[in-house]
Amino acid sequence: MKKRIAIFASGSGSNAQKLMEHFKRNADAEVVIILTNNPQAYVLQRADNFEIPSHIFTRHEFFQTDDVVRLLKNLQVDLIVLAGFLWLVPQSLLKAFPNKIINLHPALLPKYGGKGMYGDNVHRAVLENKEEESGITIHFVNENFDEGEIIHQSKFKIEPGDTLEIVKFKGQQLEHNHFPKVVEALLKKMKS
Repeated sequence: MKKRIAIFASGSGSNAQKLMEHFKRNADAEVVIILTNNPQAYVLQRADNFEIPSHIFTRHEFFQTDDVVRLLKNLQVDLIVLAGFLWLVPQSLLKAFPNKIINLHPALLPKYGGKGMYGDNVHRAVLENKEEESGITIHFVNENFDEGEIIHQSKFKIEPGDTLEIVKFKGQQLEHNHFPKVVEALLKKMKS
């Protein structure tokens, strides 16, 4: 029985795409649905390109109802992957999928985490603080932004003169390289 992955994304979905590519011909796992809070998110087009169903939800549906939990339960999802998803995960979802929700953060946590720390905001803060390195963190999700147990970290060096775009690019290279492999390794560890 293949493990079943749900991906939440709020924007372009380049990491969601890497996951869909990685698991397209995988014998052990598959992406079964893409969920987003943004009806304009490009990730919806990416899901369509892979013929993977998608679901758009509202703030009300996500935080005030069990619709999303029910949908994921009906799909028998084994792992929920947040790939550029910007909302805090509600208690109902955390309770329904304990230790089965992971997130990718574009910095080396615990530094540069928390509310509002996503995308360019993170890279800008790293540059402003003249850090010599940055990287990515893949972690379990809990009730607070970016505070769950760390599963994996990868680093890159920040060279003098690196711009926001260069730092972002270096980070994305790590994301695209490591995220699918870490998700696959995690699924292998999960009990059937």
